[in-house]
Amino acid sequence: MHVALPRTTVPHFVSPFPMDNPIHIWRALCVAAAILLLLSPAAVTPVAGHNDYGAHSNYLIIVRSPYEYDKRLHQNVSSWHASLLSSVCDSAKETLAADPSAMTRLIYSYRNVVNGFAARMTPEELEKMSKMDWFDRALPEQTYHLLTTHTPQMLGLTGNRRRGGLWNTSNMGEGVIIGILDDGIYAGHPSFDGAGMQPPPAKWKGRCDFNKTVCNNKLIGARSYFESAKWKWKGLRDPVLPISEGQHGTHTSSTAAGAFVPDASVFGNGLGTAAGMAPRAHIAFYQVCYEQKGCDRDDILAAVDDAIEDGVDILSLSLGHEDAVDFSDDPVSLGGYTAILNGVFICAAAGNTGPSPATLVNEAPWLLTVGASTSDRRFVATVKLGDKVEVDGESLSDPKTNMGDPRPLVQDVDGTCASESVLIAQKITGKIIICDAGGVVSTEKAKMAKRAGAAGMIVITPEVFGPVIIPRPHAIPAVQVPFAAGQKIKTYLQTTQGATATFVFKGSTFKNPQSPMVAPFSSRGPNRRSRGILKPDLIGPGVNVIAGVPSIDDVELDPKAAVPRFDIKSGTSMAAPHLSGIAALIKHAHPTWSPAAIKSALMTTAGTTDNLRKPIADVDGKPATFLALGAGHVNPQKAVDPGLVYNMSAAGYVPYLCGLNYTDQKVNTIIYPEPPVSCANLSRLEQDDLNYPSITAILDQPPFTATANRSVTNVGAASSTYVVEVEVPATVKVEVNPPKLTFTALEEVLNYSVTIRSADGRAPASPVEGQLKWVSGKYVVRSPLLIVAGVRQA
Repeated sequence: MHVALPRTTVPHFVSPFPMDNPIHIWRALCVAAAILLLLSPAAVTPVAGHNDYGAHSNYLIIVRSPYEYDKRLHQNVSSWHASLLSSVCDSAKETLAADPSAMTRLIYSYRNVVNGFAARMTPEELEKMSKMDWFDRALPEQTYHLLTTHTPQMLGLTGNRRRGGLWNTSNMGEGVIIGILDDGIYAGHPSFDGAGMQPPPAKWKGRCDFNKTVCNNKLIGARSYFESAKWKWKGLRDPVLPISEGQHGTHTSSTAAGAFVPDASVFGNGLGTAAGMAPRAHIAFYQVCYEQKGCDRDDILAAVDDAIEDGVDILSLSLGHEDAVDFSDDPVSLGGYTAILNGVFICAAAGNTGPSPATLVNEAPWLLTVGASTSDRRFVATVKLGDKVEVDGESLSDPKTNMGDPRPLVQDVDGTCASESVLIAQKITGKIIICDAGGVVSTEKAKMAKRAGAAGMIVITPEVFGPVIIPRPHAIPAVQVPFAAGQKIKTYLQTTQGATATFVFKGSTFKNPQSPMVAPFSSRGPNRRSRGILKPDLIGPGVNVIAGVPSIDDVELDPKAAVPRFDIKSGTSMAAPHLSGIAALIKHAHPTWSPAAIKSALMTTAGTTDNLRKPIADVDGKPATFLALGAGHVNPQKAVDPGLVYNMSAAGYVPYLCGLNYTDQKVNTIIYPEPPVSCANLSRLEQDDLNYPSITAILDQPPFTATANRSVTNVGAASSTYVVEVEVPATVKVEVNPPKLTFTALEEVLNYSVTIRSADGRAPASPVEGQLKWVSGKYVVRSPLLIVAGVRQA
């Protein structure tokens, strides 16, 4: 049910300016905005009811430190920002005279994430503002993009206490609040049923804009942020509620913390009980993305600003910018730093532009950056050729589908099946058509083939995907096959007169070998903004994840059929909420742990071998590199009891930022609302000395030696001794001092150093990978060790 909320209107006021002059009207509008802000205790509510004309653009305005609002003059930070903006209003006289409805507007006033505000301005206004003492810089609008039942068992969350199921030892994340930033949510989905849930903790200060029958103890918050986006994109509706714009937000939310839903499947595939990683955690949803429009930077910042004050424990962001963005300009980095400053763990997707190198996003070290892996479940279907050869692929066609006798096999002229007219000309009625990747998506090709009367479709996966298949529901029976298998089918067709084929749908299979594997699309390092920090941090399930959706549009359903409520999606967008939910489980088990401690626990316990006990592979069959794998594949059972953690506070990142040669103003932009600092008065920290769970040594000049310093905190056994083990190729030498760490109490902190040398006195020709492990009984605290040559910033 959609409930229309009352719109905020401009309060009535007596204007001090005559209203028969456009310039006076302009000044009055500025005063109206300021008064409105004075009456608003939260983020700015913009003046409504005006069209957007003229050369206006959205900007994020950064205020120079140490400028802060004077509480003697302004009731709150919003009224101060309104006064700053009103100081440049007169510069738009010419624009206003041409069109009185054009107006400068304050979009958001930020309280936590950055010392600044978002505003819509003309170039003339921006020029005048740039001369103000308080002005630091203006960042033009940026668009970010979404990075789009079985995994609880695969990850060891289920099972009884004796078997070590983490759900039993963490109470499924009860009482933890996960904030999701995405594109909307279908609140009526059974994954968000609040039955049996406890009320949210008393610290929760957020709101839910759905009515009381929709919000419950599961979905405790739901808000929409669209002020910047609606002015940037003409014609974007004004959403009153954070309703689902697509499937993405519902899918990520239910992956992180969906309730138990029995009999969940995708057209009979993957049948079972669906649940999120933390089924008893609460969900607070923040809509910042819009279908086919993307996610506006200023809306993202506003949502994080509110989420921190609302009281969330975890933030999950399956979005990012296509390019490497400076930490001081990026909303995920800015908001993420303020989040950890307030004890909020933040998890972000690595991006979906792999397997090319240097493609990942969300690179700041205070974020947990998550790549994607496959699981051990497949949806198997077999193509039986007329020569008795069988080729396996995957399909989401209902396993009960019976193709019957073999059908004639045909191929489109150019192989892509992208033109409906060509499909009709091919006379494919009653036949199975082979389609390559390219052109429109395969689900649309299936609809065209259905209209042309095709009996079935074989879809050949791009070569770069290797053995990984991402099945989709199609309008006709369809099997998706790997590239190499597709070439065999083509060869059969080209060499056999009267070639035929039929399909056999086998449904879900589990414990498939060579799982997990790095997903082909998962973005890869190196970290472009900070080469000394290995990214991604780790990988988690992100291929063929079954989770909740509002409906499925890819197939034409019988009008009497039930609307499908679950679908398969793939992407680092799906991996990130897995880690967010697992972080909620750890947060429940260790409520006093810092975000850095939770991150360390996840990374130092990550696995590096698949279910055949071989190194986790990339799609080319070779062992995955650290630039694809990070520290490894998440292992929740071990992460809840890691033995040692690499802990640090938010303040620990400040010397690191100075070491990156950031200006004082950029550092202060990032660390706001902390007091301003001067790097000249701080000891600069080299990247390899940041107390990070992974170690990257950059050998950038003779004699090609580097030393990394680390501190570890004992969270395992009070009295324990850890002995170091180092595994590296012979091309480098590694010395750890001391080689043994003896703890006598919990929370005790000990230091060590790692010195890495080139064995032949030359810089490594290619990255060298190894590992450093601290071992004590059941505990193995592992850090990937990456040695590279070259500059410290890519």
